[in-house]
Amino acid sequence: MTEDIRRHPFRDSTQDAAAAKRLPETTQTRAPAYRLAFTDTDFMMREELRPVRLQLELLKPQMVINERGIKSTVVLMGSARVREEGGAASALGRWYAEARKLAQLITLESLKSQGREWVVVTGGGPGIMEAGNRGAADAGGHSIGLNIVLPHEQVPNPYVTPDLCFNFHYFAIRKMHFLILTRAVCIFPGGFGTLDEMFESLTLIQTGRMKRVPFLLFGRAFWDKIIDWQALADEGVIAQSDLDLFTYVETAEEAMALMCPDWIPA
Repeated sequence: MTEDIRRHPFRDSTQDAAAAKRLPETTQTRAPAYRLAFTDTDFMMREELRPVRLQLELLKPQMVINERGIKSTVVLMGSARVREEGGAASALGRWYAEARKLAQLITLESLKSQGREWVVVTGGGPGIMEAGNRGAADAGGHSIGLNIVLPHEQVPNPYVTPDLCFNFHYFAIRKMHFLILTRAVCIFPGGFGTLDEMFESLTLIQTGRMKRVPFLLFGRAFWDKIIDWQALADEGVIAQSDLDLFTYVETAEEAMALMCPDWIPA
């Protein structure tokens, strides 16, 4: 008995897709209506198929991650414009090195579980994202990149593990994948995208829609200048206790001590 029959007795969809390419060319077989639905790109792109595409974007990365045996992740978020040498956000350039170092330390811990726990996940692009994937590669581990189709700035960086490099159309599904397996969230200085992801994650924790995890903001001077958190509490739009949902940190070592209480510096 073959493996296919043990799995199920039906003809495999890949067999039918291959067979469809060998059909005689006729008016009927050339017609769009005759194409197998799951191989018909024009059909799959129809407006009515949006729920199916949403489901596919949810399923594909999770299935691949599960097949790799990954159980938990640590999220690194931050600006795509922070470069190793400074770049456009030169004043923030030091955070590239700190994110890279943090990813190295996280990955060294991850390797103790053969890379199944505490796997670094980033947005897969340049800047802080690149630093995260690069640090994981420096330590000899794998890391995840969750890219999204954008008109600029979002090309996969060369340090993402190739078979863990995903691409998304839907921001909402991408955000879900950032948080599904996360054990900690590390936010470095960033712009609209970073703020969007930070506030959505904080909202999920604040409202009890997500379990509380270590939520670390790197660079208190930056965040205090950008957001007056205390003013939000003073105005009554958040509770004073909500300010305890996150912690400021300045170094990778400080972050590791908060995420992993048993961590011992090398």
